[in-house]
Amino acid sequence: MNHSENVDHDAVLRARTMLLGSGRLALQQRVEAYRVLADVGPLTYLPRLSRALVWLSNDAYRDQPEACLALRAEAVEAARRLDEKESGRTELLVDALRAYQQSLYALGRRAEGFSVREEMARVGRRGYETGQVDSPAYGLGSLAAALAEEGRHRESAEAYGQIVDAERPRPGGVTFWTMVDWTTQLDAAGLPDEALAAFKELVDHTRARLEEGWASLAILVWELVRYSRMLDAHGRCDDARAARQEIDTLLSELAETGERKSWSNILSWWTALFVLSGNVGQEGEEQAAPDGLAERVAAQRRSTIGAAKRWGSHHYRFLESLRPSFDEGVTLARRLAEVDEERGTPALVRALTDRSTLLVAGKSYAEALADFREAAALRPDRTRTKR
Repeated sequence: MNHSENVDHDAVLRARTMLLGSGRLALQQRVEAYRVLADVGPLTYLPRLSRALVWLSNDAYRDQPEACLALRAEAVEAARRLDEKESGRTELLVDALRAYQQSLYALGRRAEGFSVREEMARVGRRGYETGQVDSPAYGLGSLAAALAEEGRHRESAEAYGQIVDAERPRPGGVTFWTMVDWTTQLDAAGLPDEALAAFKELVDHTRARLEEGWASLAILVWELVRYSRMLDAHGRCDDARAARQEIDTLLSELAETGERKSWSNILSWWTALFVLSGNVGQEGEEQAAPDGLAERVAAQRRSTIGAAKRWGSHHYRFLESLRPSFDEGVTLARRLAEVDEERGTPALVRALTDRSTLLVAGKSYAEALADFREAAALRPDRTRTKR
């Protein structure tokens, strides 16, 4: 029996008629038509079927996790059915796999989700080798993140390093997000020198982009705050002081003239870097006594970081919503410094610096500069800041 004898020609005719009709088909109807036509026109209809199944899972089945998973599994199988030589197969399959692993993780099927992320990386690498995509790290980002989630930080750092190597030659260079992920995993893997070198690369890149008009003063300030804290944590005090002097210069410019051009959507940069400041070992973590003021200071900062996670993507009234937490942090740290200078002063430096970065995000630049300079004056290794 040949292939044509297996085809339901009436179903094919109905599907073609449905797609050629003058009215706009519902997504579910298009999926049904593509299912039929994929058997007779795989090159044309398998890609359409795979994409439509993912769209349908996002649209009508978002709140039905098992049904959503089934549609995405079908999307993956449709993409796999394409010949490996077809030019769009790599992107199509990686997109379907990405949606599929999201469903698996949402259902708590982490081991299966991890395997799918490994497949994404393999498919991307194969697609690069066959000329279908232009990056050897295509599809690798999800696996790098999964390795980090599993605590396999060195492997995650290696994966992010491959992504960085692939992004460097591109116009605009490596993205902020990739560099932050890479440096975070290097640090977590116990590779502080490599982490510092990587973050310095990010700072240098942003500094150069600023001079070209493609980056904001605020983002460079936030990066330098993070960088100075990393330097302090690893005993690079002279370099940390130099970074803080540059921050003072940038804040002075912001306080006097504001940003060099308008930037409308950079709050997520602040959020990402501030949340990272909650990592252990950053800038003078005080050893909190049980039920004492130091414990309240530490607990309040954890609460503030949690609030930043919740509000970091809400541009409307975010400063009004977050500032009370930062103000409370400064107040508590001042009280601690009054009764325990050894632990309280580093806490106050940190709280003032934290609030300074928030105020930059809220465009209250003069207040941000005042907080930063007060923090600088409290440091035992401070150098005189030019006014």
